[in-house]
Amino acid sequence: MQKQIEEILKRCLEAKFASYKPETSNMPFHSRLLGKDRLALYSFIQSLNTTFGTSIFEPVAQALAAQRFREALLHQSAGNRISSTAQEVIQNIMDELSTVERAPDKMAELKAIRAVCTEGQMRDVKLTQIDLKLVSTKGSIYLIDIKTAKPNIGGFKEFKRSLLEWAAAALADEPDADIHTLVAIPYNPYEPKPYNRWTIRGMLDLEYELKVGKEFWDFLGGEGAYEMLLDAFENVGIELRPVIDEYFTRFAERRD
Repeated sequence: MQKQIEEILKRCLEAKFASYKPETSNMPFHSRLLGKDRLALYSFIQSLNTTFGTSIFEPVAQALAAQRFREALLHQSAGNRISSTAQEVIQNIMDELSTVERAPDKMAELKAIRAVCTEGQMRDVKLTQIDLKLVSTKGSIYLIDIKTAKPNIGGFKEFKRSLLEWAAAALADEPDADIHTLVAIPYNPYEPKPYNRWTIRGMLDLEYELKVGKEFWDFLGGEGAYEMLLDAFENVGIELRPVIDEYFTRFAERRD
């Protein structure tokens, strides 16, 4: 499995190098202080950060999960209909969470949505795309939104609504489905301290709606998957270091 992950990483990085074009903005003071090669590397890292989720984390997550789940699919739809009554239930949940009238309780929220998932008018909706859909060998469905390590201040409120709407749409098609919707964050930037992004508070059920770092990767690939991934990333970094160094020396200024 580790070799497969390493091949995915190499393909992703090679594709990035092939298509990457450094920004052409003039930064005369920075370039003279640091060198154009270092500025080009910094620009590349910034560009890579913006696409890390889709170009690296998503295909790696799919490959890992394919070993343990019956299905592991990227960029899926939860459905295209939600009942009007389920929409009302979701809005009430969001209102009460926002005003701190209730605490997040995913099991209770799913029960309330399931009870009305086909009641009222069935309305067409266009929901955000699911990053990773998993179906276990027992038929349990996991709809996962892979996010950056530090979402912005308003992010978790919208994430929560998406999770509830995904559940409502999936249940509209299959009312008895064992459905799970959650946010995954690939790594904990606060390690060794627990992930404690303050924007989570009062919005996500931390037990049922959030998986961070090691918990997420081990959920996908089994115990030890997280450490295996770190080793794979390190191995690819070592292998490609000469290629990376050679690439960025092209931007260095000649010093006669």
